[in-house]
Amino acid sequence: MLTANAGVSRAYLRKVLIREGIPMAPLVEGVRQDSFPALERTLLALLDEYLASDPARRRLCRRCVITAKDHAKLALRRDSPASAYHRQEMILWMMTWLENPGIFPQWLALWKRAHPQP
Repeated sequence: MLTANAGVSRAYLRKVLIREGIPMAPLVEGVRQDSFPALERTLLALLDEYLASDPARRRLCRRCVITAKDHAKLALRRDSPASAYHRQEMILWMMTWLENPGIFPQWLALWKRAHPQP
């Protein structure tokens, strides 16, 4: 697909696939930050990939989350105060995933209990 679309970026192709609702492998979809449910779904999918993988693929999973966290930190600089709060919480989720991926589901359950969604 990338060869046929040599002038199109991976990010643009990913956005098109997301918009069209086409399922993607966790390492292709990456970490979605458009909502907390999307963030949860993609971090848990990457966790499944991470836990089932060899060390090289685990590094790819970690790199994917690190890249998303770095992008979120850059975006934080231009967020409004209300958006900044949500972005900081999303960064916390990614940092927690990176610190100990295996404990992330339990931590997330506790976080959700402490931060009920309307």
